[in-house]
Amino acid sequence: MFHKAIDLKILEGTALEVTFENGIVKRYDMNVLFPKYPQLKALKKRSLFLSGKLMGAYGIMWNDDLDIETETIYADGETVRTEELTIHKASSKAVASARSAAGISQKQLAALAGMDQSDISKIERGAANPSVATLERIAKALGGKLTIMIDIPIR
Repeated sequence: MFHKAIDLKILEGTALEVTFENGIVKRYDMNVLFPKYPQLKALKKRSLFLSGKLMGAYGIMWNDDLDIETETIYADGETVRTEELTIHKASSKAVASARSAAGISQKQLAALAGMDQSDISKIERGAANPSVATLERIAKALGGKLTIMIDIPIR
């Protein structure tokens, strides 16, 4: 099972904090990988490290040569907290993450979805509560589809 990442925060040094769809927030220091993958030592350069982006739900990428699967962070990272993710918060993170992964601006996404850029901004900041129809338009504009999942724990 893969755990979908919905948010990335770059911390001090070479540390990351990743929020997953299930609300678990993991902290991971990339320096643990330096002995095994010497090319990752380039991430000690702060400007490069700060350029890291969540690419879809399954990876963090700095450039064509430097990346990490978020599943590694989920498996080996330190759990720092669990957040209660409302559908509202999850959808705002999902839109921002998908747009970033597509490599387009809010203005470009707005044009593709037939919306105002300010509405995309409000959605991404969590200041708007978009309808399912609006989320479907955004997903379609990004070449994807909207998937809604109801997760019921097995007893």
